[in-house]
Amino acid sequence: MKWWPGECRMGDMIRINLGTVWHYGIFVSEDEIIQFGLPPVQEYKLPDSEVRVCVSNIDIFSCGKIVEVGTPEKSEKRKKNSPEKVVELARARIGEGGYSLVHNNCEHFANECYFGIHRSVLQEDAMNRWKAFLAKKGEK
Repeated sequence: MKWWPGECRMGDMIRINLGTVWHYGIFVSEDEIIQFGLPPVQEYKLPDSEVRVCVSNIDIFSCGKIVEVGTPEKSEKRKKNSPEKVVELARARIGEGGYSLVHNNCEHFANECYFGIHRSVLQEDAMNRWKAFLAKKGEK
């Protein structure tokens, strides 16, 4: 997936950068962004057990940050759902809980709606760095 600031369309996967983390959602309209929890900033912070798939407008989602739109790479285009299906899947999960930073976060949610795959690149990168650290530590 390539990411660029741009005009959002219904069914797009979108994200914002919050420094050390990205926050992902599904764009339906300026007034309807579906996401797994509001952006993890102090004013919206909840315990993981209370985080739910919810709806907000673009202003709340973006927190004043630049919104990036995901564009699937050539190999991903065949795997993505239609915009209508993305929105249908996202709306069907409104109210769902079970949030986990590592195993079930906003990126997992957005990828499931968009591609049908439970995946977080951020989580995969962290796991790979941890494995490399352990391997290097074991060499000493």
